[in-house]
Amino acid sequence: MTTDLRLRRIKFRAWHRGTREADLMIGGFTDRHLDGCDEAGVAWFEAMLEENEVDVMAWALGTQVAPERFHGPLLDALRRLDYVSKVSR
Repeated sequence: MTTDLRLRRIKFRAWHRGTREADLMIGGFTDRHLDGCDEAGVAWFEAMLEENEVDVMAWALGTQVAPERFHGPLLDALRRLDYVSKVSR
């Protein structure tokens, strides 16, 4: 699979999680941080997308501890929540 196809697949999966809240949180995070990632970062995103979106959102909000394999700078960035845009009703 080409790198471009791999990144497009990750972005699609990030924006199609099942709920609007998860789409905004996980999709927004992916849009902000994926393009600057090296191979390890891209693999991190792929692994994160295999997790339940409720768990990923709980990691971001600090209501659940993320598994050790996700700890590092990307998890720290996920927890900042500065990538979620304000959406009007």
